[in-house]
Amino acid sequence: MRRTQRIRHAEELPEPREARSGPIVPVLAFAGITVAVMQTLLVPVIKDLPVLLDTAPADATWVMTATLLAGAVSTPIMGRLGDLHGKRRMLLASLAVMVIGSLICASTDDLIVMITGRALQGFAMGAIPLGIGIMRDELPREKLGSAMALMSSSIGVGGGLALPVAALVAQHADWHALFLGSAGLGLLAMALTYTLVPEPPLRAPGSFDLVGALGLSLGLVLLLLPVTKGSDWGWTSAPTLGLLAASVVTLVLWGLFELRTPAPLVDLRTTARREVLLTNLASIMVGVAFYAVSLVLPQLLQLPTSTGYGLGQSMVAAGLCVAPLGVTMMFVAPLYARISARRGPKATLMLGMLVIAIGYGPGSACSPPPGRPC
Repeated sequence: MRRTQRIRHAEELPEPREARSGPIVPVLAFAGITVAVMQTLLVPVIKDLPVLLDTAPADATWVMTATLLAGAVSTPIMGRLGDLHGKRRMLLASLAVMVIGSLICASTDDLIVMITGRALQGFAMGAIPLGIGIMRDELPREKLGSAMALMSSSIGVGGGLALPVAALVAQHADWHALFLGSAGLGLLAMALTYTLVPEPPLRAPGSFDLVGALGLSLGLVLLLLPVTKGSDWGWTSAPTLGLLAASVVTLVLWGLFELRTPAPLVDLRTTARREVLLTNLASIMVGVAFYAVSLVLPQLLQLPTSTGYGLGQSMVAAGLCVAPLGVTMMFVAPLYARISARRGPKATLMLGMLVIAIGYGPGSACSPPPGRPC
């Protein structure tokens, strides 16, 4: 006797129940914060990586680049797999890959092995859109806005709060302890997700677009490699220009293939709509602004005053200067959700970007005297 498949499509699903919303939001937000920690985990020790890994400074930067590349590639792939095979299942898989990568990094001083582990850590960034998808399937409409705002802000919250904690650990213990801590966070997030977050019954029709996934992965790698390494290779060097040209060709061919595929990895027709396209571009700019500050500011604060622009601060002091970014995001996310509900998302986005400009603008024009804490 065949089992009845307990999978329903969107039109057959009941309204989300109030009882479901209890632990889902904090657990998924914690999972999002956990994977976001991977992006800034090594920022306090980034200037020491060449010595710690016994390699050249240009090669040491791959430890950071690998995480960004893996995160960019994994996000659309894990999102589609979650739609097809279950969002909670793929969320747990993402966290498991992150734990494995953390344990690999904790056990090595070899550059190649470290880069491999860091790439596995970055693969977990797909957990954030998966968490948002679970919220959309499980939460009542009146709670969805604030919950999604908190989940989206987990990228900044985790990145900002990780800096002072990572700096404290790196300053007073072996730097490999950072990876052991991240593995522990991953295991805790997995346990909470498994026990407290239900698997939504909704599944998308179709199959996984393997060719589209490979094409997008290749195109993103070819694009992001010269973007992240251009300052080392030279922006007009043959490798930089060659990879940029190859990325354009690859992404154009990928786009043509996706437009002809019945079940594409990315629905380009929807993505090309004016509202979606401009929103995505604005989100990219906000993300770049946040990551640039999270990456550059701690290094600037730690550089010796003899450089003429460094502020000579300790790892912990530098981390504490950046931590308010994460704390602020955590507290204002519900506020922006309320503004969006009353005034619309466009007004909320414009207000947020105005606040960013006000905060970053004066900060780039002034700095404390050398040797004085920020």
